[in-house]
Amino acid sequence: MFRQLRKNPDFLTILGWVALAFLLTSGTARAQPASAADEAAPASSESSSEPSDDDAVDPATVDATALVKRADAIRFPRESFETLITVTNYTAGEAGDVREYKVMSRGNENTIVLTESPASERGQALLMRGRDLWIFMPTVSQPVRLSLSQRLTGQVANGDLARANFAGDYNAELAGRENLDGEDAWVLDLTAAGRGVTYAKVRYWVAVADDRPIKAEFYAVSGRLLKTSRYEAFQDLAGRMRPTRLVIEDALKDGDSSVLEYNTMTVKDLPERMFTQQYLRRL
Repeated sequence: MFRQLRKNPDFLTILGWVALAFLLTSGTARAQPASAADEAAPASSESSSEPSDDDAVDPATVDATALVKRADAIRFPRESFETLITVTNYTAGEAGDVREYKVMSRGNENTIVLTESPASERGQALLMRGRDLWIFMPTVSQPVRLSLSQRLTGQVANGDLARANFAGDYNAELAGRENLDGEDAWVLDLTAAGRGVTYAKVRYWVAVADDRPIKAEFYAVSGRLLKTSRYEAFQDLAGRMRPTRLVIEDALKDGDSSVLEYNTMTVKDLPERMFTQQYLRRL
């Protein structure tokens, strides 16, 4: 009987459709678990690729003043602090004199800079209140008024030690974003907010990733580049990562530079009465 049915063309057609239906049904059943997994995979991929890198930052949303304040807080504590600094001066690439200073600062507005060495200058002290600066010398009865821009030693101006308040001294404007020695950096143009600041203009590079200061260029009123500085050797100091080495290079004399090394830095309470001429006369 089966042989007779097999000779019937209608029977063969029906048998073919039945086989095809069976194959389609079983294939769909086997594919369902894989399909469920495939649908879950894109959801997982999307959740892990949320935009989180710094390339997503829109420069138009960057507050230049706030950025400078954050970089200032990395360079030095906002609280009162004391730090010991060794300055090594270089001429034509050759190491010269070495000096040591103790800096005591209250809120980056009031500062005392004591000369620790050389011995011939020990006892000299700078007092800064706001942007007013005086030097006290053991051999002179009255303090002498100085400017922040005057040279202290080597490439170091008085203001480089006595006042480190870029946010308070300059108006900041975001100039762009660039790669500096392999590091993504914001570029800021700082212009003096008033008279008596250390430099007329500053171009400042700050890391996009974490607001670290990287480099600064210091300019005269004429626009002439005076010197450059680099912030290096970040280490844990006074409770956070800070630059412990500052290299200041003369832009006019190749090979002339000063290297500032911050040996210690401690947050400590410094009373207001310390930052007066009467107090310094007793030191």
